[in-house]
Amino acid sequence: MSLTLTSADFTPGGPIPAIHTCDGANTSPALSWSGAPPDTRSLVLIIDDPDAPDPAAPKMTWVHWVLYNLPPQANHLPAGIREAELPRGTQTGLNDFKNTRYGGPCPPIGRHRYIHKLYALDTVLPDLRHPTKPQLEQAMQGHVKAQAELIGTYQRGH
Repeated sequence: MSLTLTSADFTPGGPIPAIHTCDGANTSPALSWSGAPPDTRSLVLIIDDPDAPDPAAPKMTWVHWVLYNLPPQANHLPAGIREAELPRGTQTGLNDFKNTRYGGPCPPIGRHRYIHKLYALDTVLPDLRHPTKPQLEQAMQGHVKAQAELIGTYQRGH
């Protein structure tokens, strides 16, 4: 069985509803997962946009949400979850909006891809004090047992 990541709010490759973007309530989409290996000790969720600022000429990957040390028993995050409601033990990292909350799609031009990545780790990471995505990825090295990906898209004004 392999790790899978799905959303009740959008289909793989499909558009992310505006409610989950800067054009709506900017709330996180519902995410569910299954198939974590039996030796999973924690989970990591990273949502980023590799098409920033313009899909025709991407220059950077914009990070929208960073969560780590999600407990292995957790199998979903409901839509619109707030930091205080995250599963016990979950820690937050710093996104490119310079905060630890979910920051929804807000592309300046074109249709962007938003890659939701879930990693199953064989360890619980130490308190990294709101790491950036690169800092978290470095801490995860050698500990990823499985990973899953879910891509949604968004274009403003459509």
